[in-house]
Amino acid sequence: GTTAAQLAQRLGVSDRHLRRIFEAALGISPLQYLQTRRLLTAKQLLTDTAMPVTQVALASGFGSVRRFNAAFAQHYGLNPTRLRSAGTAPGTAHRGSVRLAYRPPFDAAALLAFFAQRQFEGVEWAQADDALTLRRTVRLSVGAQCVTGWLAARFDTQRHLVLLDTSESLHPVLPQVIARVRALLDLDADPTAINTALHGDFPTGDGLRVPGAFDGFELAVRAVLGQQITVAAARTLGQRLVERFGAPITTPWPQLHRLFPAPAVLAQAEGDALGQLGIVRQRQAAIVALAQAVASGQIALHPGADVAATTTALCQLPGIGDWTAHYIALRALRWPDAFPAGDVALHKALGVQGHKNPARAATERAAAWRPWRGYAVLRAWAGTGPMAPSPPSTLLNQ
Repeated sequence: GTTAAQLAQRLGVSDRHLRRIFEAALGISPLQYLQTRRLLTAKQLLTDTAMPVTQVALASGFGSVRRFNAAFAQHYGLNPTRLRSAGTAPGTAHRGSVRLAYRPPFDAAALLAFFAQRQFEGVEWAQADDALTLRRTVRLSVGAQCVTGWLAARFDTQRHLVLLDTSESLHPVLPQVIARVRALLDLDADPTAINTALHGDFPTGDGLRVPGAFDGFELAVRAVLGQQITVAAARTLGQRLVERFGAPITTPWPQLHRLFPAPAVLAQAEGDALGQLGIVRQRQAAIVALAQAVASGQIALHPGADVAATTTALCQLPGIGDWTAHYIALRALRWPDAFPAGDVALHKALGVQGHKNPARAATERAAAWRPWRGYAVLRAWAGTGPMAPSPPSTLLNQ
């Protein structure tokens, strides 16, 4: 599991400063916070899944079952086996079913329609009808370990839950999978705060969420492929990329049979191979440079990454400009205030396309929406078509 020192390093602060922040805000130490998070994760896995207690202990970040049992007994006053035998585990639990709660309103159909319009055959399968389900293949790196498998997330709108199933191969990293699914589906959004800021200008968008990304690199490649072409054309290119460079995988569904190409694989891709897929030269260079930067650790594309540093680094890569960087920040970094000021569809939605400097006019108009400009952008896109962004050529590096 994550240590307090690792958390401080990831946040770019000293251990001492991190302790001061936690004690001032929460009244506890970082170590106590991490221990509580591990216990809450363990409790959820015990009640929502049929995972063995030993596997629950390790997946929750405890180094041993003995340490897990002691911490659990101290915190809850009973051992893990007794909690499970108390009848809290649902009879339908299998393979790692987990209940993920969210706060309404939530337009699940709109979110899944967004994914369905952009899904790459073999990697992702979204159903925006009554099924309200998203299934996809998964590659997850945790330290030196690389795990592959599949997940299925189904909305239960009556109970305001997402029911998550995963392959058994993902059980050892289930907490990480849960965190990524919550980011992918934007389950942690605070609709009350967001709607308070945006309802006046976007009265019909209260249930819209920002589509996230299970994998930041995959999202970034999608953003590059989608530059200056239609959603359908970008989807075609993405499917060709997956078929050419993605590794095969077995799942319960014929629609899912490929993993999205890993950064290390695309970092070695030759221009001719990408060109044969119909990807133009500028985007070939962008994809390879992006893959090399992510594979080497130069750029990290995950929620919590430094937004300013990451967007600056992205814009230094060939073929990636401000629009693409902000789109990646919005969906992969989960930055709620991301604002692609040069977006053409956004200009149309805000009625500033006729201004001498529409990007500046859009930025001025959006000042009142901070820190939720990203959600405002999504609502603006939804009002001008199928939520399809349009990057301006003037903002793309040549």
